[in-house]
Amino acid sequence: MLDLTHPLNDGRTASSLLVRSLRGERTNPLPVWFMRQAGRSLPEYRKIREGTTMLESCLNPDLVVEITLQPVRRHKVDAAIFFSDIVIPLKLAGVEVEIEPGIGPVVANPVRSLEQLSRLSLIPSTALSPIVESVRRLTKALGSTPLIGFGGAPFTLASYLIEGGPSRDLPHSRELMRTQPEVWAEILNWCADVTAQFIRAQVEAGASALQVFDSWAGKLSREEYLEFAKPHSERLFEQLADLVDSRGQAVPRIHFGVGTGAILRDMFECGATAMGVDAATSLDEAAFALPGVPLQGNVDSTLLGDWQALTKNLDEVLESGRLAPGHVVNLGHGVPKDTDPELLTKLVARIHDLTK
Repeated sequence: MLDLTHPLNDGRTASSLLVRSLRGERTNPLPVWFMRQAGRSLPEYRKIREGTTMLESCLNPDLVVEITLQPVRRHKVDAAIFFSDIVIPLKLAGVEVEIEPGIGPVVANPVRSLEQLSRLSLIPSTALSPIVESVRRLTKALGSTPLIGFGGAPFTLASYLIEGGPSRDLPHSRELMRTQPEVWAEILNWCADVTAQFIRAQVEAGASALQVFDSWAGKLSREEYLEFAKPHSERLFEQLADLVDSRGQAVPRIHFGVGTGAILRDMFECGATAMGVDAATSLDEAAFALPGVPLQGNVDSTLLGDWQALTKNLDEVLESGRLAPGHVVNLGHGVPKDTDPELLTKLVARIHDLTK
């Protein structure tokens, strides 16, 4: 059970639009936040990040707090999401990884054998100190605005660890799945365990909800997902299941992937309490597949340069989301880096006005 001083227990966030929606209540207005709201689209972010690498920024509490708060101040969104990266657990566990501009996460020594895996350990508790400090400072600054913690699903995190960087076809991962499934399973179990440590640290320090991103799960067929990814995501969610408030209510757990319409139910069954939906699947389709499950999404982020098309799409999203017991408005993907921030501010205001 979470400490009695946790925002979900002391009266700060349990009645927030986000938490109520994720627990299955239709709120007026609907809550809204954006994936990648903190970061690259904001000029104030680009300015404060000058001279520091991405992962250095993620482990500097002063920067994490300021960057996380920037979109809350600017856009008036209903939640903050912790500024970090899904590969931070790798770095905290001692893996040599960096974010290369224009490329993404790059692992110096990819892990593709049990011998290589045996050299890795779990995250030392002391290494999580910057995460804990950042969250504690953030929840104090945010007051009644909830903070969302997050981490990467084992399949997506392992894809970077095994491939050594972003990969369209995941050749090394698929080779391990096919020829050494036991090695594959052990690597993903380790990824599940370090991510569980990372997310638990955020929630216990004050995050009021959590989201697990499985960005690359859409690259798998349903059969592949069930065999090679789902068991390890279940392992991750199982380690978070005891995160409950003083009334025994679970901390809301959102699961999200891109191109995952065919496996929404399978992903939900991993242990989520709410599902994020990308723009390729309508919310009414998702509600039909997941009756009684709160949904999050799914404005098309590719329309963020066309206000007329964007508002039309928003109307469709709000209408299709009526079938869900709770609806958190979000994008179907992260905010593109060249998005005009003023458009996002306008979008938040429109959502709030339309759903009062």
